[in-house]
Amino acid sequence: MSALLLNGRNIEAAPRAGQCLRTFLRDLGAFGVKRGCDVGDCGACTVLLDGAPVHSCITPAFRALGRSVTTIEGLADGNDLHPVQQAFLDAQGFQCGYCTAGQVLTVAALNQSQRQDLPTALKGNLCRCTGYRAIADAVAGTAHAEHPEAGAACGRSINAPAARAILTGAARYTLDVEVPGLTHLKLVRSPHAHARIRAIDTAAALAVPGVVAVLTHKDAPPVLYSSARHEIATDDVDDTRILDDVVRHVGQRVAAVIAETVAAAEEGCRRIVVDYEVLPAVFDPEAARQPGAPLVHGDKGVDSRIFDPARNIVAHLEGEVGDVAAGFAAADVVVEETLESQRLQHAHLETHCAIGWRDEDGRLVIRSSTQVPFLTRDALATVLRLPRENVRVFAGQVGGGFGGKQEMLVEDIVGLAVLKTGRPVQLELTREEQFAATTSRHPMTVRVKLGARSDGTLTAFEMDVLSNTGAYGNHGVGTLFHGCNESVQVYRCPNKKVTGEAVYTHTLPSGAFRGYGLSQTIFAIESAMDELARRLDLDPFELRRRNAIRPGDPMVAWSLHPHDIEYGSYGLDQCLNLVEAALACPHDPPPEGPDWQVGQGMALAMIDTIPPRGHHAHARLRLAADGVYELAVGTVEFGNGSHTVHAQIVAEAMGTRPEAIRLVTSDTDAVAHDTGAYGSTGIVVAGRAALDAAEKLKAAVLSFAAGRAGIAADACRLTAEGVVLPDGGLLPLADLARAAEAAGVPLAAEGVSNGSPRSIAFNVHGFVVAVNGETGEVRILQSVQAADAGRVLNPMQCRGQVEGGVAQALGAALFEDLVIDNAGSVVNPAFRHYHIPAFADVPRTEVLFADTHDRLGPFGAKSMSESPFNPVAAALGNAIRDATGVRLRATPFARDRVFRALKAAREAGTNRA
Repeated sequence: MSALLLNGRNIEAAPRAGQCLRTFLRDLGAFGVKRGCDVGDCGACTVLLDGAPVHSCITPAFRALGRSVTTIEGLADGNDLHPVQQAFLDAQGFQCGYCTAGQVLTVAALNQSQRQDLPTALKGNLCRCTGYRAIADAVAGTAHAEHPEAGAACGRSINAPAARAILTGAARYTLDVEVPGLTHLKLVRSPHAHARIRAIDTAAALAVPGVVAVLTHKDAPPVLYSSARHEIATDDVDDTRILDDVVRHVGQRVAAVIAETVAAAEEGCRRIVVDYEVLPAVFDPEAARQPGAPLVHGDKGVDSRIFDPARNIVAHLEGEVGDVAAGFAAADVVVEETLESQRLQHAHLETHCAIGWRDEDGRLVIRSSTQVPFLTRDALATVLRLPRENVRVFAGQVGGGFGGKQEMLVEDIVGLAVLKTGRPVQLELTREEQFAATTSRHPMTVRVKLGARSDGTLTAFEMDVLSNTGAYGNHGVGTLFHGCNESVQVYRCPNKKVTGEAVYTHTLPSGAFRGYGLSQTIFAIESAMDELARRLDLDPFELRRRNAIRPGDPMVAWSLHPHDIEYGSYGLDQCLNLVEAALACPHDPPPEGPDWQVGQGMALAMIDTIPPRGHHAHARLRLAADGVYELAVGTVEFGNGSHTVHAQIVAEAMGTRPEAIRLVTSDTDAVAHDTGAYGSTGIVVAGRAALDAAEKLKAAVLSFAAGRAGIAADACRLTAEGVVLPDGGLLPLADLARAAEAAGVPLAAEGVSNGSPRSIAFNVHGFVVAVNGETGEVRILQSVQAADAGRVLNPMQCRGQVEGGVAQALGAALFEDLVIDNAGSVVNPAFRHYHIPAFADVPRTEVLFADTHDRLGPFGAKSMSESPFNPVAAALGNAIRDATGVRLRATPFARDRVFRALKAAREAGTNRA
């Protein structure tokens, strides 16, 4: 045994041969040390070694022996936070919080000189959520958090309920628990894009010491399902098995090895021998829908609900209102553009992971990093053929999602392994698996044709979409239809036609991603609108004003089918005005030199505040014996801020402070149902359910207190301390709770929301850029987004959602690209090769809010989580077009692509470069 000083305590422990410091510290219970990449790219594992920050995932554990190690758990002095922790608390310098321990420890070790150069100092610490402005504010000591009076929580910048726990390492993410008898699961994955499994030899794997079991397709139930999760399960096609005898993309699961240790499971995987019959594959969606193309799911029948498996077509959309041909004939100007949006990875720092076990009642219990515990519970019951009441799914703190965890990607195989072995089982995907074997944004090719009169009025609108859904159809239907909805609805035009298809290929499956199809279609439509404005010599803001819908206008995409979308409020006009005014203000100067050209661009986006076809939430609120309100909701917190706002909503309704609300969340045992944390529904669905429960409980508390005092309920007043009687007397809340319990009158209430009717929200983004005509470099001189979020219940948090969405969208617009080679393999499955924005990459975005109050949302609020992403690529492309005269028709606008486009334009004599 050797010793190290861990957070001020002498620890006698010996690391395993070859063990890294990260896993060694977690073995010692330091769960604040996170896994994000395992190769030193992300900084989530940062600890202080003799006071210096190191990435513990690439630091051999033996090097810490005899030295001092500080993790996030050891930074505070008892109950007193370290100054850096306090600064991050005051600035809310985090969202999901998964990267926060590494950020805080790195900053704590900086000297004053390093603090003046944060892009360099923090280059080893990635954050996918915040956009880094809040982190910079924390370092600068800029405080945003407020502490309002009782009953005045909404509209104020309140800290997240878990803020202190996140900053001290006490918050428990999915794998931050000790489970006795835990085994580990690792997966054998296909090296082929399309193959049939002839045989699997598991004998050598089973002979590895510590291997408990090996699972193949012969052990999996023959049940087809979709990994996508929606309220109505049949909205997605059933084309997936837990383990299949046909693999349809490189990286697909082939077998699972369960062992006492990760190392034994990995060795077991290496020893499995698979005999494949390699089959023809198709990687291009246009080729895939042609006659004679290799079929991806040609074996599926009508029960799978695939539109045309014999042509690889998952979903088909076609609709027309008015007469588009006549509309183009009446146009003075016609513009047609075809644009392409690439495949993106969500890159949440907590990879997909889950732990499963049987509880004392024999139920299957899954602790998962999921956005949809209730829908996952229902799917597990179906796929594993269990009664629903025999399955429990819950989540701890979740380290990001962005739509990627609206899937069942690990829970199914973990559940099967638990049932087969009778042991607790853990699966944690590596970063490479996260890139190469989960899901991505749908790559889309979108053709837009617009016709307009000389005054700018649209006469015809036509769009065609080709979406690559990959090897499985999860979210293929939904992203196609959603992408073709609000993007088209936002413009008035009597003649509209939309067609589209989602097509199978033998590539990595696509899935739900922030924007859910809208970012791809908005990129195309808003680029085409910009070209139309240029052809008409109209200001781009003015063209939008002349054609955007206004209250009273019908909201029509490509059909006249009835819908439940209403003008709960309207802030597009304000958003356009705010961005236009901001862009007229001084901006950063361009770099010196004759090669830099400056341009300005804008784009708008609209989104329904709630997904269609039902989104439900149930909330339960009770007055506990200690006088605290206990709120149970099913919604997951993964950086979306829903738990913060739920506490604010209930505090406002009950006349108390947010810290007086105790949350029980993200657990199928907690409430009856919750569709899930996707589609930006945390406020407008679950928040409405919480408000419903609060209003009912308030009435119940006042009624009970009035009955005890022998007076009318409307003569009483509920405060943070208790019920105030007309004579000034006070009945404390704790006393009321105990009295009610003794009388058999539980002070509790339930609230529900069904997600209908739905409102609309808007975002407008503007850029000023400088483009170097000789190198292709793009520099952002000004970035501004105006958001129509209704009444902003938490300005600090909502601003962070906008900034984070913009930062993620800038990565997508400028450099992120999940590349698949000619054999169907992902070629860049690591952060060092898949470039997500670091601190130095993200310009400051000015965030402006429209002054609206939505009659459908709780306390006037609307959703604002995914929509800030949607207009960014188009606005940036339009700014580059304005600067150079060249239209870039595919993202990302990487420097080499810009260079080649400008060079080609110069050679053709078609631009100003």
